[in-house]
Amino acid sequence: MFGIGPEKIVLLALVVLLLFGAKRIPEIGSSFGKGIRDFKKSLDDVNDDESGTNTERPGLIRDAEAVARNQSRETEWQPRRLGQ
Repeated sequence: MFGIGPEKIVLLALVVLLLFGAKRIPEIGSSFGKGIRDFKKSLDDVNDDESGTNTERPGLIRDAEAVARNQSRETEWQPRRLGQ
């Protein structure tokens, strides 16, 4: 399909090994895997929000509601004068 044979894959692996070194390749692989996992999780969250099965409120709305509740419980704020 793309004309990528086993020789080209081996050559590509050698180039990556030379560029990044043997110590960095596992780090790159794990961060790549973590990125894919986070992407899939965010897609699942979006799909849950669209289908209505996710009952948890989005983070920013939930945080804003908590701040509003806390502000209504507090007494009215009075500015302090300097020297008091």
